[in-house]
Amino acid sequence: MVTPNVAGLVPPSQDGLGARFMLYSHDGFGLGHFRRNLVLARALTELDPEASVLLACAAEGLETFSLPAGVDVLRLPGLRKLDNGHYVGRRLRLEPAEVSELRASLLTSAVEHFRPHVVLADKHPLGLDGELLPALRRQVADGGLAALGLRDVLDEPDDAAGEWLDGHLGRAVAEFHKLVLVYGTRELLNPLADGLLPARMASRVRFCGYVVSPESNGAVPADLPRADQPFVLATVGGGGDGLPLLESFLGASRHATWTAVVVAGPQMDSVQWKRLLKLAARANVVAFRQVHRVQRWYPHADVLVSMGGYNTLVEAVSSGTPTVCVPRTIPRREQLIRARAFAARGLLWVIEPESLTVGGLAQTIQEALAADRMALAERVRTSLDLLGAQRAAVHLLELASGARPDETESSARQSGPHRRQRAAVR
Repeated sequence: MVTPNVAGLVPPSQDGLGARFMLYSHDGFGLGHFRRNLVLARALTELDPEASVLLACAAEGLETFSLPAGVDVLRLPGLRKLDNGHYVGRRLRLEPAEVSELRASLLTSAVEHFRPHVVLADKHPLGLDGELLPALRRQVADGGLAALGLRDVLDEPDDAAGEWLDGHLGRAVAEFHKLVLVYGTRELLNPLADGLLPARMASRVRFCGYVVSPESNGAVPADLPRADQPFVLATVGGGGDGLPLLESFLGASRHATWTAVVVAGPQMDSVQWKRLLKLAARANVVAFRQVHRVQRWYPHADVLVSMGGYNTLVEAVSSGTPTVCVPRTIPRREQLIRARAFAARGLLWVIEPESLTVGGLAQTIQEALAADRMALAERVRTSLDLLGAQRAAVHLLELASGARPDETESSARQSGPHRRQRAAVR
């Protein structure tokens, strides 16, 4: 992927220090929400080196990510997803309501003391179970602003509409969020197609394009596994539900004509990881629990086998890597919808989970190995807008320039005269 030229997208600088942003992600399952916010944080600090970004998250495996200057993490107590809308503490032996109250108090305290010009929520307008609502109320009372970021697909349209209707989320977005950023393109996939938002919100919506990390310098990573045959890499994101795919991949890789490597992900539990290690040893396949920025390996793989998460698919196809996708379908069909849309444009091969077999996976990998990578790269170039991170960062900086937190009586009343004045937006 060639990083697009963003000249002219950067808003005019103003006098003063950089803006402050708090990027929230609930992180009940996987790493996708946090990873997307991290890419946005990098884009913000590249466009405004004086900006400060606080990532409020609960993602596992943070030690595998590097934080750029100006970016830090507020670690929320972890959650474990049971099904849509139902979560329990990942480690704390507390009632779900107690975990929610604890997380809500941390988020509100962060708004009070970090004093962001903009709070950006990923996917959940009010946070999980409304945990962001007290922080949003404090943010608005103090004169700050809020925005919502949505991936290209939420779920099946009827399911997404029902969820938003039950939670009165459209009305909440209209009340609190001055900007809605869609991390995709309207022509490919539109998460708002079924009228999730009130009609008056149309002027606040910005389709930014896909959010993806800039490409590396092309050098071969020093930690890339050696391969004397074609190199086929299988990765399953966070790894919480990736074992079935990796088991099928190990079966397909036995006595295969490629060198197979698997990356399990930091959220695979220890029992599953031990099972995977045994299976990998029998198949003579190298297995890693986790790899620092595994996407660095994608351009050097002859084929990637993955699930259908937003970040993984966009990083994979934008690197020009032939990709075989086996998307998740439970508890949401978001990955399947995305994978089908990408496959329809010739960007990848998709195997739907109910059709996954060892033999079928092996055959599809062989097809991908024979692909014309130059033709694939051209289809990606003409099908996907990859300027999402830069455009979203510009929109957020422009929004921050309209925040006037120090002019509100509420801020003065609640904070007292000792409170340090919020930095001016650059």
